[in-house]
Amino acid sequence: MNKKRSSRLLCSTAWIALGMATLFGCADGGEGVDDGVGGSGGAGSTGTSAGVSTSSSNSTNSSSGAGTTAGVGPATSSSSGDPPTTGATSGGATTGVGGGDASTSASTSASTSASTSASTGAGGSEPEPKFVGNITTSGAVRDGFAKYWNQITPENEGKWGSVESSRGNKNWSSLDRTYKYAQDNKIIFKHHVFVWGSQQPSWVGSLSPDEQKKAVRSWMEEFCKRYPDTKYIDVVNEPPPHTTPSYTAGLGGNGASGWDWIVNAFKWAREFCPNAKLILNDYNNIEYENEHRHFKDIAKKVIDAGAPVDALGAQAHDAFKINTNTVKGYIDSLAELGKPVYITEYDIGETNDSRQKQIMEEQFTMFWNHPKIPGITLWGYIVGKTWRNGTGLQQENGTMRPAMQWLMDFLDRGG
Repeated sequence: MNKKRSSRLLCSTAWIALGMATLFGCADGGEGVDDGVGGSGGAGSTGTSAGVSTSSSNSTNSSSGAGTTAGVGPATSSSSGDPPTTGATSGGATTGVGGGDASTSASTSASTSASTSASTGAGGSEPEPKFVGNITTSGAVRDGFAKYWNQITPENEGKWGSVESSRGNKNWSSLDRTYKYAQDNKIIFKHHVFVWGSQQPSWVGSLSPDEQKKAVRSWMEEFCKRYPDTKYIDVVNEPPPHTTPSYTAGLGGNGASGWDWIVNAFKWAREFCPNAKLILNDYNNIEYENEHRHFKDIAKKVIDAGAPVDALGAQAHDAFKINTNTVKGYIDSLAELGKPVYITEYDIGETNDSRQKQIMEEQFTMFWNHPKIPGITLWGYIVGKTWRNGTGLQQENGTMRPAMQWLMDFLDRGG
């Protein structure tokens, strides 16, 4: 199957784009950011553990810009046993492209095979395969997961509050199982999350800054020793104003950069997990103008202050509501910081099968062909088991919704 195909492309192939651009002004895949996209959206997963401090965020619909629009929306005991065993690489990218067009077109510089990404690892390592992954379902890995996905993220089991709801008693059992599954099936293990203002231990906020620092460093160090083959880590998730951890003082507070607590979180993550690719993750940063600019400003400041940020993460929960060209423009803009952009929590909150498939075909094709996106993680796939209504892609009995069937055909997976 042609991996650059989308049912709503104005220029179906690069040859047509090259041959006709002069005559008809056809776009070359370098669309810019549409101004004036307003509103705000929510993101993140649901579910908490005992002793976990939580917060939530709400999703708000928004109209898209010119062109085709995209849809409507919707235990605390210590574990025993040896940790599962064994590096990975961290990478950068180059700048995005400006300019505007109301259509979606396949980039002529998109990936040339179904498995190769344009990103390279830290230190000039070889290009890594582009992955398409998903998350655990209700705290477990479903049978046959690796048939569909080549990367796995624990939805809630890897959050600090789930692991250490009682200080000093870390329960690794759920993470152990997911990590072992990744190792056994030779798929990528991505961790979510080290530092977040939600679903973190309730006890940490009452500690002194020195004790908070010790607790955070202990959490990171033990994780990294136990899961050394973790390839990607959401180091800081949903920075302010979306969420603010109760222990920022222990991470160094605002400091000279205004975001020293983020800088230090990344430095400590690099210290303990030197081979993992470290991600700054947020929602609404490729959907809405103000939130995009704010996230980009934070990212630039912490990178300039010395944070070893390897990549930027876009949850993309609201992307299905937004014109695909606009979404691509925001991705191009983030890539101007010189880092790859991972789609970390994509879903399509659409109960209408044909509409969900249409959006999947258009937006996923753009993600897949974008040279600065090395990997895409979808946030759940079993109907009735996802965090938001309408986002499921497969029934409990294995029957696929049309969007899932299209995706598996596109990726040559699943059968």
